[in-house]
Amino acid sequence: MNTSYKLIALQTIVIKEVRRFLRIWVQTLVPPVITIAWYFVIFGNLIGSRIGNMGGYSYMEFIVPGLIMMAVVNNSYANVVSSFFGQKFQRSVEELLVSPVPNHIILIGFVAGGVARGFAVGFIASVISLFFSGLHMHNLLVTVLVVLLSSVVFSLGGFINAVFARNFDDISIIPTFILTPLIYLGGVFYSVQLLPDTWRIVSQFNPIFYMINAFRYGVLGVSDISVSYAFAILLLFTAVLFAISMYLLRRGKGLRH
Repeated sequence: MNTSYKLIALQTIVIKEVRRFLRIWVQTLVPPVITIAWYFVIFGNLIGSRIGNMGGYSYMEFIVPGLIMMAVVNNSYANVVSSFFGQKFQRSVEELLVSPVPNHIILIGFVAGGVARGFAVGFIASVISLFFSGLHMHNLLVTVLVVLLSSVVFSLGGFINAVFARNFDDISIIPTFILTPLIYLGGVFYSVQLLPDTWRIVSQFNPIFYMINAFRYGVLGVSDISVSYAFAILLLFTAVLFAISMYLLRRGKGLRH
């Protein structure tokens, strides 16, 4: 399969994935934005006014980067896990696997769809945040790269979840029991410096902790950790999850019947 055909195959998968979540935008783009708006009202305005400043910024300004990243992570994951499992459930994924399209093109196509939805929701959430707080931009490059890598990591995570899922209930187990606790313990609403030493160490095993802090640096210029170290962790997770996803595709585990 030459390069031009690979590009056509990739473009086809990406367009299909983007059209999929845009076609049902009321379900894919509106709900997360409404949820984020409620977080701004409750945590930012009502509770934040009693907390005061954090990291040299008002509490509202401090939590804005974390809330945006929360939306990006959730939607990148949800897009891939629902899309790929839907195709697996309908058995249409088998036709894709027996086609001459290379496995890495299939994987990149689905991940690109998750990244596109992550960026779309993140952009809308950023616009909504302007109604509650002035959005700073300390380093645009860092901000964009963090969103990109975070979307890729959790799109790959959603793909792995979809491969192992046997029914629609299985695709909600990881978001409910793993992803949500990781988000809330990742520093969305607080600085890790406020935690006891034990919990501060535990936080270092949470990938979302690095995403939120790197994104907060890109927006506000403050972070609890080294940004270069955070990027190294994100690249490591990307490489590991990509390798696992490729291995599962090659084996066809849970995909071929």
